[in-house]
Amino acid sequence: QVQLEESGGGLAQAGGTLRLSCAASGSIFQVIAMGWFRQAPGKEREMVARVTSGGSIDYADSVKGRFIISRDYDKNRVYLEMNNLKPEDTAVYYCNAVVVPTPPSQTLDIWGQATQITVSS
Repeated sequence: QVQLEESGGGLAQAGGTLRLSCAASGSIFQVIAMGWFRQAPGKEREMVARVTSGGSIDYADSVKGRFIISRDYDKNRVYLEMNNLKPEDTAVYYCNAVVVPTPPSQTLDIWGQATQITVSS
């Protein structure tokens, strides 16, 4: 069984900074990718930032230049530093990991418990 545990987030003023952390644990053979998604009220869930095992990084256009994703490969952790926050960043944020479990079988798409981020103007 593989689990994700998120920490961080909360409230911030526009222009402020928040950080999210996510740790994957359990029977993991390989972590293929880890990242963050978010869902604002009335909107679909969208990818915010993602980093693969090969180091490839993708960002949503709306957060490029403001958010930074980083990963600790040894500890199966991923971090999201959110700078220059805007009210439109307000959403529920989900950590996501694509993993190969132990023993190796089909890949699993794992989600964290979700964290509310609220940015006031």
